Amino acid sequence: MTVAATADVVVVGAGIAGVSAAYHLSRRGVARVVIADPRPPLTLTSDKSTECYRNFWPNPEMVALTNRSIDLLEELAEESGDYFSLTRRGYLFVTADPTRLDAMTRQAVISSGYGTGPVRRHPGPHPHGQSDDGIDVLTGQALREAFPYLSEEALGALHVRRAGWFSAQQLGALMLERFRDAGGELVVATVTGIVVDNDRVRGVRLDDGSVIDTPTVVVAAGPMAPNVAALAGVELPLFSELHLKVSFRDHLGVIPRDAPMLIWSDPQHIEWSDEERAGLVSMGREELLGEMPVFCHGRPEGGADSPYFTALWEYHQEVMGPVWPLPEDPLYPEVVMRGLTRMIPRLEVYLDRLPPSSVDGGYYTKTAENRPLIGPAGQDGLQLVAGLSGFGVMVSAAAGDLLAAHICGEQLPDHAAAFLLDRYD
Repeated sequence: MTVAATADVVVVGAGIAGVSAAYHLSRRGVARVVIADPRPPLTLTSDKSTECYRNFWPNPEMVALTNRSIDLLEELAEESGDYFSLTRRGYLFVTADPTRLDAMTRQAVISSGYGTGPVRRHPGPHPHGQSDDGIDVLTGQALREAFPYLSEEALGALHVRRAGWFSAQQLGALMLERFRDAGGELVVATVTGIVVDNDRVRGVRLDDGSVIDTPTVVVAAGPMAPNVAALAGVELPLFSELHLKVSFRDHLGVIPRDAPMLIWSDPQHIEWSDEERAGLVSMGREELLGEMPVFCHGRPEGGADSPYFTALWEYHQEVMGPVWPLPEDPLYPEVVMRGLTRMIPRLEVYLDRLPPSSVDGGYYTKTAENRPLIGPAGQDGLQLVAGLSGFGVMVSAAAGDLLAAHICGEQLPDHAAAFLLDRYD
């Protein structure tokens, strides 16, 4: 067996998680880090997300992790001249249900105690512009004045302020460039084996038969993470859900370019004509006739002059092993557009003739409690940054930083234990 190289760390996977881990290791002076992936960087699922971030979560560990990640993103944006277009417009969770609004407000108060920021109630004028953090609870005239394009059904909304979006591709490209400048190497290859001896990682085997000797292997393979960890005899409690997203050309300018991420937080029924209902039954798509799930959402895409709007609705809720090409849903653009009209009625102008659109997607790979796996696992020298679900882009900076802290033996933050695999022991 020919030994091709040696490395201090081999990162398996060149998605946003793997690139971030490698970048943060190189920042700490780890001399030789190799990323191994058969695909071009950031092309499997990292470029298929809505590229958003928020610090609003129902548990303290995720609030702490995302706050750390946003801190790192803001630092990197400032020092790079905002290379990846970090935009803070917030998330607007909208509801027409008074009971749901009460529950959302209670959750805002709980999340505030975890570090999301103060909760501000606005029955009167809503303060426009960027607030450092916190959540604005909007009702009545405040909601109407701040967001006049919302449905009259809307009774209230939470405006999460430390939230927005950025270019995940540009962020990844920046971290990858700096990783390479520090001496890191990207190897175009499939890892076919993890060499283990006496319960200790010794290297990785590549598809050309060569071996990279290394004491540390990082599993950062996104939806393929369970397959890679299994090479070292470690079973990961992960499953994958299909997700799609669609980008519309909003050539009529229905969605204001300064809009936040807009999220309809209620279940709904899509209004179909009798003829359309019969057609859906004949197609075997009866699931579109019943109650549809919460969180049909979207945001402006691109700069001030861009006509595009990106939207997503996880109504498939289909657990499946990752396959490529992705299963297609030819009705997805129309279903999402119809769902959005519940929140933004003016979009009905597009129902007779949908605007040009493009659909892509990937997989949300997650644990049962939807918290990631970050840190050591199984064999000595095996490390994880996996299970990043639908929040991989937003936590990638902190996940890579935390993983690097584990490997370098640094003092860990209080929330680190919440993301270890051994929490299941």
